[in-house]
Amino acid sequence: MRPLELSADEFRRLAGEVVDLSAQYLSNLDARPIHPATTGAETERLFSEDLPERGLGAGALAALADVSAHSRAQNGRFFGYVQGPGEPVAALGDLAASVLNQNMTAWRSSPSGVTIERTVVRWLAQAVGCQGFFGTLTGGGSAANLMGLTMAREAKTPANERGLRNAPPGVVYASEQVHMAVPKAVAMIGMGRENLRTIPCDESYRMIPSKLEEAIQQDKARGVVPVAVVASAGTVNTGAIDPLREIAEIARAEGVWMHVDGAYGALAAIAVPEKFDGLAMADSLSLDPHKWMYQPLDCGCLLYRDLEMARQTFKYTGDYAKQLSSDPVEGFAFFEESIELSRRFRALKLWLSLRYHGLESFRAAIVRDLAHARRLAAAVSQCPALELLNPVELSAVCFRHLMKKDASEEERNRFNTAILKRLIARGRVYLSNASLKGKFCLRACIVNHLTEDSDVDAVVPEILAATREVSGLRTM
Repeated sequence: MRPLELSADEFRRLAGEVVDLSAQYLSNLDARPIHPATTGAETERLFSEDLPERGLGAGALAALADVSAHSRAQNGRFFGYVQGPGEPVAALGDLAASVLNQNMTAWRSSPSGVTIERTVVRWLAQAVGCQGFFGTLTGGGSAANLMGLTMAREAKTPANERGLRNAPPGVVYASEQVHMAVPKAVAMIGMGRENLRTIPCDESYRMIPSKLEEAIQQDKARGVVPVAVVASAGTVNTGAIDPLREIAEIARAEGVWMHVDGAYGALAAIAVPEKFDGLAMADSLSLDPHKWMYQPLDCGCLLYRDLEMARQTFKYTGDYAKQLSSDPVEGFAFFEESIELSRRFRALKLWLSLRYHGLESFRAAIVRDLAHARRLAAAVSQCPALELLNPVELSAVCFRHLMKKDASEEERNRFNTAILKRLIARGRVYLSNASLKGKFCLRACIVNHLTEDSDVDAVVPEILAATREVSGLRTM
C-alpha cells in the first residue's frame, strides 16, 4: 500500500472505535466532573512525547481515552465563558467534512461545499432578521470583527493601496464594555488602539447614544474621521444589548460605518427578535454559531450589507487563482470577499444540524437558556448572602458573595476569587468571572442546550458549599 493509505475496512474499524468512544463520553457526560482532576505535570507526562519515527498503527487511538479524561466536560452545568456544548449531529458533519477535505476557496474548488456555505449564510441572515445580507463563515467572532472593521476602514479611510500614512486620521467608537477582540482588530487594521474611543454606558451597561453623538461631533471638529461605531448585541460580561436603532440612526446621520458585535447575543434574535430592534440597520455584523447555535468549534460568521464594499476591501487575486468562468455561480470565489484563501468546510456541520433539527428546535433551546438565566437570577436574589450585579438581558448572570456586612470591596473581591477557585476545583458547576465597576463577579453564562432546571438549581448550593470550604480554610 501507499504511505498513509488505509483500506476502507480499516477506516471503518478505526472510525467505529472513535464513534464508540464518543458515544460513551456522551452517555456519561452528566456524571463527569466539569474540570478534570489533572495537573500541568500530568498532561505533560501523557501528551508531551517525542515525535514517533515509526507509527503505532491502531494503537495510536488508545490515547484518546486519556485525551477525553483530561478534557473539560461541557455538561449541563457548564456555565463558563460563552460557549455552546457542541451538538452531536454537527459533530458528525465535522467528520464528513474532514473526510471530504474540501477547500472553500471558490465554487470550482468545491461545488457542493461553496453552495452549502452560501446557503447557510443566507439562512443565518434570515434567522436574525437581516434578509439580503451577504457574508462568509469564519473561525469565530474575532475574525468576523476584524473583517467587519477592515471593511469600515476601507470604506471611510481607504488604505489598501497606499497605506494609512496617506489617509486622514480616523477613529472607532465602542462602549466601555467592548470585547477584547475589537481593540485587537483596531490595532491590526493599522489604526492603533489610541484611536479607539470608549463610550460610557448606563446603569444597565448599555452604550449611551448621546455620549456617542458628542464624541463624533468633537472628533469631526478636530478634523478626525469617524470610521466606525461598534455596537454590542450582547456584551461578554453581562449580555447587555446596546440601543441598536438609536446608534444606527446616529451612524447614518454622521456617515459612520455601523458594525455590530453579535458574537455572543445576536443569534438570540431567533427567539426574541424584539430585543434586537435596529439590528438589520447595521453595515456589518458578527455572529458565532458555535455559541448560541451550539455548534462544535469553530464556526463564526460575518454578515454585511454591501457586497461591492467587501470585494473592494478583500479582492486581490494572483494570476494562478483567476476565475475562468463568468457564470454567477460557477465563477464565485469566497477569497474575493474574505481575508482567507484556504478555508475549511465549516458549513457542513451547521447545514446538517439545521436540516436535522429545524430552526424551531434551536429557537426552543434558546428560549430555555433565557428562562434558565432568569431562574438563576431569581435564586441569587432570594439568597441573603449573595448579591445580583447585573440586569439579566440575555443569559449572563453576574453576582457575588457579600462575605460580611462591613467587608470592604477589596476583601469581597479576594473572597469571591477564592470561592470561584474552590467551586471549579469541586467540579460540579463551572462558572467564569467578570469585573463590574471594580467588583469581582461570579458569572454564569447559559448557552447550553443540555441544561436542566436541576442544573441551574445546583448553582447557589454549590456556591454556598464552596464558601463554607473557603471560610474553613481561612479559620485553620
